[in-house]
Amino acid sequence: METGALGKTYPAGTVLFRHGDAGDCMYVIQAGRVEVLHEHEGQEVPLTILGEVRVLTVDKRTFMRRVHEDPSLAFRILQKMSQRIRELSAELADLKARG
Repeated sequence: METGALGKTYPAGTVLFRHGDAGDCMYVIQAGRVEVLHEHEGQEVPLTILGEVRVLTVDKRTFMRRVHEDPSLAFRILQKMSQRIRELSAELADLKARG
């Protein structure tokens, strides 16, 4: 893992976190791609691919301070999360229609 001025670069295949891990920080994907997988009956099922490779980790205290300083940050994050939920819902509907 390479560390730069901001963020860290992870080699291919690195697991950043797993379902059920304590959520004590937020990952901001700065460059590259990351694959989101779900384990089902012993097999990894790809859910989506997001940007990654260079990741900025933001701890809870820093995040809360930044939201306090700039409440629009929380709004922008909610917008992005809503967009991802809509995209995943559309993918799920498409899978159900085909199935």
